[in-house]
Amino acid sequence: MSTKLIEYNEAPPKVREIYDDILVTRKTDYINNMWKALAVHPPTLQRTWQSVKEVMSGPGQLDPVVRELIYLAVSINNSCEYCMASHTAAARAKGATEEMLNELKAIIALANNTNRLAVGYQIPVDERYRQ
Repeated sequence: MSTKLIEYNEAPPKVREIYDDILVTRKTDYINNMWKALAVHPPTLQRTWQSVKEVMSGPGQLDPVVRELIYLAVSINNSCEYCMASHTAAARAKGATEEMLNELKAIIALANNTNRLAVGYQIPVDERYRQ
């Protein structure tokens, strides 16, 4: 079963307003399938876009490439094919190199392994690491 995608030309006014904000904020001429799928329920589209806009495009200490790499790492751990593809493309567009993407994947694999070891062995947290 495939989700209906709401194209710009068939979108109701509220959805077009959100689409326009996406286009301007992202400096693009393309609305991707994520937004088109969420547009079947405009409140979810609005809420999700506002969160993404604030966290990924708003002010902060992390530069845009780092933000995309973090998003990509979580997407890999969640096995979200769509998110992996879109955030790999976004990371590349913001300056991530193939070397950076490969290093990220190695770190993800290492962290998954050592996290599972720590959980499996039920390793107590060192007092100096507690806040």
